[in-house]
Amino acid sequence: MGRSNKPGKRTKARSGSSGTQAKLLKKNNLTSKKGESTTFHPLVDPAIEQQLKLFEEALQHFQEQKYVKAKPLFEKVVAGPSKEFADRARLHLRITEQRLQPAESASPRSPDDHYQHGVAMMNMGRWDEARDHLSRARKLAPKADYIIYAMAALDCLTGEAESAMENLKVAIQLRPENRYHARNDEDFAFLQEDPRFTELLYPDREGSGE
Repeated sequence: MGRSNKPGKRTKARSGSSGTQAKLLKKNNLTSKKGESTTFHPLVDPAIEQQLKLFEEALQHFQEQKYVKAKPLFEKVVAGPSKEFADRARLHLRITEQRLQPAESASPRSPDDHYQHGVAMMNMGRWDEARDHLSRARKLAPKADYIIYAMAALDCLTGEAESAMENLKVAIQLRPENRYHARNDEDFAFLQEDPRFTELLYPDREGSGE
């Protein structure tokens, strides 16, 4: 009699444990499905994806010291849904606004002083003031290639194609490395379709074609 009762108890214990396991499996399946839905949703949020794209674009302009272009993009990121991206953009926006402010210092005297002021005015889109400072810098240092290069960029930004080509040619003659800088410089986008610009920046192409 004692022996016959033991198998029955074992059977009940097994059936009870298998039922518990089934309940746990169902519970686990439900939690995993819930987990998948909550973790997957933010990855496809188009507003946050757009906010990230704007931040990356603004950051690229910021690193290239193109603060006029970076500022409105950072402002859009600040207004976006992601607090993390907004906080980062807000920090960069403060720095951008500081660098767009004209330096509160004594009147520029040296070529480098005028050059720095000229570039600052270019970044702010104040073309006349930029040209005035760069012209003064060039008079004080007529062989400074970086000053003439900046004047070429300013000419291009204001649609002065002839002057831009002339100044860029001189800058390259003084320092051939300027040829490679101009190839990747967005400021010269206005000249991209000009064959003279291509010949100036890629002199080897014509020779290889012959």
